[in-house]
Amino acid sequence: MYCPPTEFPAISNILYHNRGDGTFEDVSVPSGIAARKGHSLGVAFADYDGDGFTDIFVASDVTNQFLFHNNGNGTFTECALESGAGLTSDGKMLSGMGVAFQDYDNDGLPDLLVTQLPHQPYVVFHNDSHGLFSAQELESGFGAISGKSSGWGVGLEDFDNDGWKDAFIVQGHVFDNVEKYDSSLRYKDTPLLSLNHNGHFEKADAGSDVPVAGRGAAFGDLNNDGWVDAVTTSLGDRPQIFMNRGGNAHWLTITLRGKRSNRDGFGARVQVNGQVRFATAAGSYLSSNDKRLHFGLGSAKSADVEINWPSGVHQFLRGVSVDQFLTIEESTQPRNLYFVRPLNQ
Repeated sequence: MYCPPTEFPAISNILYHNRGDGTFEDVSVPSGIAARKGHSLGVAFADYDGDGFTDIFVASDVTNQFLFHNNGNGTFTECALESGAGLTSDGKMLSGMGVAFQDYDNDGLPDLLVTQLPHQPYVVFHNDSHGLFSAQELESGFGAISGKSSGWGVGLEDFDNDGWKDAFIVQGHVFDNVEKYDSSLRYKDTPLLSLNHNGHFEKADAGSDVPVAGRGAAFGDLNNDGWVDAVTTSLGDRPQIFMNRGGNAHWLTITLRGKRSNRDGFGARVQVNGQVRFATAAGSYLSSNDKRLHFGLGSAKSADVEINWPSGVHQFLRGVSVDQFLTIEESTQPRNLYFVRPLNQ
């Protein structure tokens, strides 16, 4: 049995600046990241206020969550509490574990899904625009389908390719003897798959009834069939691989090649047929995801793609064919709008 987080001293997070020559510099103090201390576990990145600079959300255990707003000059300001992403809807601290930072309701703004311990539903912080969030664990459906399990690795991915990002969460309690003092809880658990129906999540078959002490979860199209798969890790057990059975819906998977921006285009905002994803491999818990951007397209026969690169370059691709892996290279021209023909046609 472990001591609760309050028995351990809070410590600061660390930010390393990439010098671009194969070395890194610790900029935790001058950036402002080190100014806040907590019991941090999960981290994810997205530009939540649309100012063109990538922000950082940190899931923390039994303390306020951290939302580091990027000031655009190499410094960050922590603003989770005043933005509405620091506490639950009833004002309680979270036992924040894993986190996903993507747009789940297709309004173009990245939202937050944070997993936590049992007797506390997983929290959805909806991005209300203008830099503000509201906790919507009940409105999103998670109040009804979570609360009896401990959640760790989490992903917001479109598993059925209907154009709405679903949630996959790996579960398992902290204590291996939890049943001895609370018969309503269990140490080993099965993962939770929640399908997204127009912004409301409903529990579905996750593909396994084998309980494990789950921790990490990573997501990507392992066999390149156009359907997102999952890999999970467990304490004292083998990893599990969840292969997506697929279906008939269409899809598009995009690989970014940065020129003025970083190599992988991390931080880019990519919109396809009204859906938005932020390019990143981070998120979940102790895991790194497929850096390709996957979009489920439902019955659509073509796609319009818009990319806002970190450098400020905007690119548009019209009438892209679906059901393909598309590589898009960043334009090296001055910053304004570029209408380019689809690649890989």
